[in-house]
Amino acid sequence: MPDRYVHPKSGRTARPGPGTQAARPVRSLLAALLAAVLPLLAAVLISAPPATAATLTEVTAFGTNPSSLRMHLYVPDSVTARPAVLVAVHYCTGSGPAFYSGTEFASLADRYGFIVVYPSATRSGNCFDVSSPQALKRDGGSDPVGIRSMVGYVQQHYAVDPDRIFVTGASSGAMMTNVLLGDYPDVFKAGAAFMGVPFGCFATTDGSGWNSACANGTVTKTPQQWGDLVRAAYPGYTGSRPRMQLWHGTEDTTLRYPNFGEEVKQWTDVLGVGQTPALTDSPQASWTRTRYGSTGTQAAVEAISVQGVGHSLPTSGMAARAVAFFGLDSTTPPTTPPTTPPTTPPTTPPTGTACQVAYTTNAWNTGLTAAITVTNKGGAPVNGWSLAFTLPAGQTITSGWNAVYSPSAGAVTARNAAYNAAIAPGGSVGIGFQATHTGNTTAPTAFALNGTACTLG
Repeated sequence: MPDRYVHPKSGRTARPGPGTQAARPVRSLLAALLAAVLPLLAAVLISAPPATAATLTEVTAFGTNPSSLRMHLYVPDSVTARPAVLVAVHYCTGSGPAFYSGTEFASLADRYGFIVVYPSATRSGNCFDVSSPQALKRDGGSDPVGIRSMVGYVQQHYAVDPDRIFVTGASSGAMMTNVLLGDYPDVFKAGAAFMGVPFGCFATTDGSGWNSACANGTVTKTPQQWGDLVRAAYPGYTGSRPRMQLWHGTEDTTLRYPNFGEEVKQWTDVLGVGQTPALTDSPQASWTRTRYGSTGTQAAVEAISVQGVGHSLPTSGMAARAVAFFGLDSTTPPTTPPTTPPTTPPTTPPTGTACQVAYTTNAWNTGLTAAITVTNKGGAPVNGWSLAFTLPAGQTITSGWNAVYSPSAGAVTARNAAYNAAIAPGGSVGIGFQATHTGNTTAPTAFALNGTACTLG
């Protein structure tokens, strides 16, 4: 996979040019100064204790490992009683040590006392297998089996809490996060996928590890179809399913943004929480966050769309959000195991207002534009609004105006811009978008303004 990861702390160093005859006396002086100072520095360094003695350690012979993955382990100096475990999976061309040094998960482990496992892919390109039939089946072979063995090793050697085992990853690692939650729902309690694709989207049968249709965001399915792929990985499993946090940049050209919406469809179906967000907000400039199943920090599904960002996540602060989603942002473990996520959406919708929606489309070949007029039919002004609707299968929003749309397919929420947040009684607001389609150009069948169903007209 031709993606790259930008180390947030790296810098550029200039290489000194060759010396000159005139510089040699200066060098001699510097050498003399260093000869005098270095013993003093050595004494200081020897007497000063290190900030932390914890280091990244490679573990070999950790168990069944059909694809010869490598395992690195980070155990902080202080871990909580029955510590949690986080598996952190790198991007293509990366490695476990690179993901350790290039992300904030290890420093968060120091703060909160959990253990981090860093797998390393060893095949050409250092991508993880998320496409073979073996990888997409529980205990089928390939990389997921090796990573499961790493978790088993930590469980055997440290008194970890089996109800607090989590996985996160970027790009290829995000795809593996999706795969591991599908293959081992009884092992992992939650995942956080940065720039991934749905479970099964990258599947191939020709032995290749690359699926262009999926990477380009052209693979679309219904929520149930996506959910069925996950359920088929472990037939007969009836236990609770792991929660999922999803991240994606809108300008991602490696694993394109429509994959974000497909992931939302998949995991909301798997967790049985419906397609309508329980909460939509912007926790940070350019971020759009939707939560499904509940409004709290540990909702069944949480999805964060990052406007204007390409294939370069996670950036500073995002790892801490993932750790909070897992419930690891505390040095005190929970006294009881996490509860099973709700299987039905909230029964009480958010407070809304009477509304009417007019919807018109103009379609051509594989594209269309949609114009939407939202009218406040109530007696009080609307101050801040979100319009929820479900696009027909095959339609994917590529751009929009007068509102922020997320995700780009499936169950979409359009949120007001700063300049059109208020709708007076009897007043209207006009919004719209451009989309691609695969033949179905029909309109959504229902709309809800701030959680209240609108009439069509």
